[in-house]
Amino acid sequence: MIQVNNIRKAFELTKKQQKENNSTEKFAIAVDNTSFDRHPGRIFSLLGPNGAGKTTTLRMLAGILKPSQGTIKINGIDIQTQPNKAKKSIGFLTGSTGLYERLTANEIIAYFAKLYSVTDTDFEQRKEHLYTLLGIHEFQNKRIGRLSTGMKQKVSIARTMIHNPDVVIFDEPTSGLDVITAENIIKLISDCKTQGKTVIFSSHIMSEVDLLCDDLAIIHKGTIVHQSSMQNFRDNMKSNNLTAEFIRIINENN
Repeated sequence: MIQVNNIRKAFELTKKQQKENNSTEKFAIAVDNTSFDRHPGRIFSLLGPNGAGKTTTLRMLAGILKPSQGTIKINGIDIQTQPNKAKKSIGFLTGSTGLYERLTANEIIAYFAKLYSVTDTDFEQRKEHLYTLLGIHEFQNKRIGRLSTGMKQKVSIARTMIHNPDVVIFDEPTSGLDVITAENIIKLISDCKTQGKTVIFSSHIMSEVDLLCDDLAIIHKGTIVHQSSMQNFRDNMKSNNLTAEFIRIINENN
């Protein structure tokens, strides 16, 4: 479960940035007054145009960034006061996560399993499942630096899931993947719901949103401008399709 209460994130601007923005403001607000609760067994999609605050919000949920104000609780644990305990329940995937290029795929996955104190038996079972699902066996002994973008993404996904987290946060999970692997990721996300995990994902592919999500929120200029169940969103659309409705809501809040 994720409980987000009135979080805000402000970044201090350098003098150069102030000059470029033609502003005397010392801070840029990336996320402002954002609140929501997310529950196990449901998939929540956070949507928004580039620069809207999606990734900043997801990084705060994962404990990578600290909110300037507000609270975030993961399974009842405050991620600011007990970060290590809270992070044990989280799997976080983002396209900007670095992988050490001199290690092999096997070494990366084993490292993260040990980091999360996964037992040897659980590690072998989860590794086999993820490697089969993602097609990692064929390059498991290759160094990360020699892998394609899609292969690296597969390793990142396995790294995210190896400790079987209760809360899973995917930031553009199918980015850079071929169609078959992308479909396997969609199945993995769906399986997370079946297993009773709390799932949050962002995507620019509205067909993925339509297929997977139970609830959604649209963030624009750092503020959530729409939040509802997916069924409510469909029932109250004023446009002909999901993409057009998303654009309409964004334009309405410019």
